[in-house]
Amino acid sequence: MDSKMSGEVLMNAGEGGVVHVTLRHAGRLNAMSRPMWRQLRAVFEDVQRRTDARCVVMAGEGGAFCAGGDISEYPGFRFDAAALRDFHENDVWGGLNAMLACDVPIVASISGACMGAGVEIASCCDVRVAGAAARFGAPIAKLGFPMAPREAQLVAAAVGETAARQMLLEAATFTAADMLGRGFLSRVVPDDDVPAEA
Repeated sequence: MDSKMSGEVLMNAGEGGVVHVTLRHAGRLNAMSRPMWRQLRAVFEDVQRRTDARCVVMAGEGGAFCAGGDISEYPGFRFDAAALRDFHENDVWGGLNAMLACDVPIVASISGACMGAGVEIASCCDVRVAGAAARFGAPIAKLGFPMAPREAQLVAAAVGETAARQMLLEAATFTAADMLGRGFLSRVVPDDDVPAEA
């Protein structure tokens, strides 16, 4: 499948042991496709094996962190219980668990949309820096289905039970200032300063 169509997760080992991991899905605000979840797992398993990695900076390309899952794929497995379980247990949780298992500190560099899958990915990071215009939520209730249990537990542990319920049940969205006040973000900076701050 063409990576431009399905998106990709890029890894670039920079100077000083800083590894840059970038979500790229042009035209979809870096929404996570199934191939991207599998690449996320492979990238973080690679980072875990590296002896020169001191820190990971996680970002999205083009002014958005990650707008959620690539819903264009959902009709292919949404109403098939086995396929849906495979998606969540192997693709999604495989990627998230590789991040959680990584011993290298992960800094989230968050600009623009951080929704659904983006909140899940950010929840796996150790430090979260966001631009003032960043927005957070998990409005999948509007799509008519819940977040998978382990993913919901991960988000609730990071954003807090009340915010998680508002995101998941009310489809509420929050500003960067809101999420700083709730303890999810380490700091909020002007949007142009996010990469340097991270």
